[in-house]
Amino acid sequence: MATGLTLKELSKKEDRLTHGHRMCSGCGAPTVVKMVLLATDYPVIASNATGCLEVSTCISEYTAWKIPWIHTAFENAAATLSGVETMYRSLKKRGMIDKEIKFIAFGGDGGTYDIGLQSLSGAMERGHDMIYICYDNGAYMNTGIQRSSATPLGADTTTCPAGSVIPGKLRSRKDLTKIMAAHNIPYAAQASPSHWMDLMKKVKKAHEIKGPKFMNILSPCNRGWRSKTNDSITLSKLAVNSCYWPLYEIEDGVTKITYTPKEKVPVAEFMKPQGRFKHLFAPENEWLLKAVQEEVDKEWEKLQKEAKCG
Repeated sequence: MATGLTLKELSKKEDRLTHGHRMCSGCGAPTVVKMVLLATDYPVIASNATGCLEVSTCISEYTAWKIPWIHTAFENAAATLSGVETMYRSLKKRGMIDKEIKFIAFGGDGGTYDIGLQSLSGAMERGHDMIYICYDNGAYMNTGIQRSSATPLGADTTTCPAGSVIPGKLRSRKDLTKIMAAHNIPYAAQASPSHWMDLMKKVKKAHEIKGPKFMNILSPCNRGWRSKTNDSITLSKLAVNSCYWPLYEIEDGVTKITYTPKEKVPVAEFMKPQGRFKHLFAPENEWLLKAVQEEVDKEWEKLQKEAKCG
């Protein structure tokens, strides 16, 4: 394989996010970041929005990052990195830098879908040569498991608690990948740590494309999802195989599904191991579980049509 992404080749590489961080046991975020950083041999500069990843990987004078890394506020990871990328282009033009350096912003769904959406949209529209990676765990996990616009329909959070008044979140999650693609950027994609080769190929491809790129990557959170600490990859796989989290890319406006499940499983199989969906399996909430399945089916069929048209 000529991609440089075989397990044998990857095992010889140095981790750019090292051990010793304070992320929860079984958290999907450090797995995602390690895969993203292992996918390229280019020098990388990263910005990181406030969130679980930031507060747990750089504490006082201690850091788990082995690359130049900038902590930003919740709302401006994309804006900060766009400034760094602009400075780099200026210095390169004047002959003060001759290295080919790549730029990656990391943010959770709170700092991407919601608080950081304005600066992300601006960076994409201006055309900065960077990749924005959203590690999507479906809520504001770092501050108490409050709902975000990435929180799926029916989920129980501290700000939309399932009980006698409401059966969890009653709004569907925002489709941020499609929103970013609608900025007419050259590349947008969804990925999952369960399908590591697909994820890393997409990162590698994105680095070779000039201009702004966006990747939305599922990142299980056992604390917020109320799942087992060793279920991260299993749940990621179920999310993909149920088509709750389809794997696809949109390159120059053309949609391509990069993985089609051999047998599409019911979304209930993805939801059952998670305490945040426990209430949906009560008889009185069967209607909402049915609505979730119908929504997943509808979006999968829509994506398949878009891919055929492309």
